[in-house]
Amino acid sequence: MSCKRCTSEVKDFNGELGIHFPGLEGLDKPIVWVFPKLTVCLACGFTEFVVPDEPLEQLRNCVPAQSRESARAS
Repeated sequence: MSCKRCTSEVKDFNGELGIHFPGLEGLDKPIVWVFPKLTVCLACGFTEFVVPDEPLEQLRNCVPAQSRESARAS
């Protein structure tokens, strides 16, 4: 497979990403942790990854899983 940006070689790596919500209001929201497979271009650094379903849902709703579970228990 080759890079979509520069057509050089790419390599897969395991990743660990903390996604923060934007703006000052994002400071009050917990980080959404994602552990995707990263495809990295070894020439230009272009990187691709897919956010898995559960963290993607957290990002859509701006609510972390632990907060949703706490809300359901109430």
